Amino acid sequence: MITRTTRQLALFSVLIATCLGVQLSPRPGNVEFTSLITFTLGVFFGGVIAGMFGASVMFVNGFLSPWGLAGMNMPFQMAGMIIIGVAGGIYRRYRTDESSHRFCAEAAILGAFLTLIFDLITNSGYAILTSIPIFLAFFAGMPMSVIHVFSNTVFFGFAFTPLSNVLQRFVGR
Repeated sequence: MITRTTRQLALFSVLIATCLGVQLSPRPGNVEFTSLITFTLGVFFGGVIAGMFGASVMFVNGFLSPWGLAGMNMPFQMAGMIIIGVAGGIYRRYRTDESSHRFCAEAAILGAFLTLIFDLITNSGYAILTSIPIFLAFFAGMPMSVIHVFSNTVFFGFAFTPLSNVLQRFVGR
């Protein structure tokens, strides 16, 4: 008999491997699934667990990323992902009927908002670490932020419900 704890550990292991596989594979810059998975885990298991999950993925990604070493900006990336996980934990208390189109739009808007917060944190961190004016860091990071916000809006809008359904069946909630 497999206990819920064993299933959860297996699930986290597979999801961490999936996130790292996507993070470390050649792909367009700032197109990632870690935010979606971290948020969804927050909905299912709470913000603390999801925040630790997201921070762990960003920590490993910071050293192995094909885009280069995250260096001093890694703590800001980890903090941004912790916020996304905690937001998922908070959202679980307020989520609506998952079968409606309104729910998909709600998830998409949340994805855009949380990604924007993540990008503001990481761009602010970059400005602080390099001593450049913050508006210059935001301006320089804007093209990548647009890609990041757009892709996560699409991912949250179209993939949050199917991912939630799979997790619900796997976890048994």
